[in-house]
Amino acid sequence: MVTPSPQPPTEPTATHGHTGHDGHEHDGHEHGSPGRSAEHAPGQSGGHSNGHANGHANGHSNGPSDGHSGGHPGGHASAGHAHSHGHSHSHGPAAPVSKHLRKVIAAVLIPFAAAVFIGMAVLWPGGAPDHERSGVGFDRQTQQGVVTTLEQVDCKSVNAAQVPTTAAPSTPSGRQAQAEQTGECKKATVEVTSGPDKGRTFVEIVQPGAPRQLEDGQEVVVAYAPDAPRDLQYSVIDVNRKLPMALLAGIFAVAVVVVGRMRGLFALIALVVSFGVLTLFILPAILQGSNPLVVAVIGASAIMLIALYMCHGLTARTSVAVLGTLVSLLLIGLLGSGFIDWAFLSGNTDDNTGLIHGLYPDIDMSGLLLAGVIIGSLGVLDDVTVTQTSAVWELRQADPSMGPRALYRAAIRIGRDHIASVVNTLVLAYAGAALPLLLLFSIANSSMGSVANSELVAEEIVRTLVGSIGLVASVPVTTALAALVVSADRPGSPAGVPATGPVRGRGRRRKR
Repeated sequence: MVTPSPQPPTEPTATHGHTGHDGHEHDGHEHGSPGRSAEHAPGQSGGHSNGHANGHANGHSNGPSDGHSGGHPGGHASAGHAHSHGHSHSHGPAAPVSKHLRKVIAAVLIPFAAAVFIGMAVLWPGGAPDHERSGVGFDRQTQQGVVTTLEQVDCKSVNAAQVPTTAAPSTPSGRQAQAEQTGECKKATVEVTSGPDKGRTFVEIVQPGAPRQLEDGQEVVVAYAPDAPRDLQYSVIDVNRKLPMALLAGIFAVAVVVVGRMRGLFALIALVVSFGVLTLFILPAILQGSNPLVVAVIGASAIMLIALYMCHGLTARTSVAVLGTLVSLLLIGLLGSGFIDWAFLSGNTDDNTGLIHGLYPDIDMSGLLLAGVIIGSLGVLDDVTVTQTSAVWELRQADPSMGPRALYRAAIRIGRDHIASVVNTLVLAYAGAALPLLLLFSIANSSMGSVANSELVAEEIVRTLVGSIGLVASVPVTTALAALVVSADRPGSPAGVPATGPVRGRGRRRKR
């Protein structure tokens, strides 16, 4: 009886055959003890290494007692011995799941995707509704312009009509008023370069303490007020930043494609599609009066399906990530809805939301707040679920003997590290966006309790915590789904072949 060593050879060797106890020459068969298949051997392996790393399954497993192993498939078997001829190499992407599991996943996702796109068709707005412009904030007619000349003038001469302020010079308003009377101002001549009044010029006075200073030749955005006197119809409201923004976007796109190659290109396409769904469906549908929560759920689901499958392919791995993201989005929606109502958050806290409510009073502003929570959480959720699913698949690829519990325990350790970094990132992102507001509270020496209780800050707290809870929950949910799916069956197992008994002929390679 030949007993193989449990350790693989240290150097690649090629065994071309040996003579067993029955006097036959064996050329590359695996022999397990009767009644056992090589699939369930307790971990003893033989055969040549063929340059592969230790731990790669090569389709040759031996039983615990009377097994023989060779390095090449083929030959014939001794009577009463079980044989297995499958080959499995852990190079490249993981083997797909079986057709049965693909059908189960499709049975769940296809109706969901159909419902999403039917919902989009039913709620499709066909564009934002028309309204009479208020001339306030962003709701103004704008044109493009350019500063043609710029000269220094005495502020007193251009501000002569102003009534002197009674504020003390030690106050900010007093200092500003004093500068407007005694400082040096800029007189800019601006030419309109677009619209029906193209070529028309007007004068803009820039005060010395103004946050936006103009330069000669600078491109600007001008507001047009048709009901105002002719000399006051145009005014500069912003600087034209299209060129630097376009250049930065181009650098970003090139960097993504150079590093990510085809994956990066598909990611950019998915990004464009996501913005298309946001601007062509979500925003106009909300303005048309549709429920913001329903619109956000349908739109976010469409973005999730398109982005994930376009970036990561139509695979079972991506489908598990989609399911994990969907479960987490539902949890975020339920928590957000409950706590926004409980905390009496109106969603109408600043000039912009006030203007929206004034122009479209039928819009549910608290629903709009919840829609923002769902859409804002989607981007980070995609990252977490895809990472966790990939971790489970790679762990199974590295050690095919791992069961669902072992896979879950190993992958959840990766997830804990991911949770810590992602939650910290989310909180800091919201804090950075609200930094001027937090600075105002700090200047006012307000306590943390009063700051957190104000609606403006409470909205950001609820938004952050609800999104973070969804992110934390996505890790165990997605990991458990991935571990169950990847461990449900062996995708390359030959169907209908008995686990024991003699099998002759050459085996088939597993389809990868």
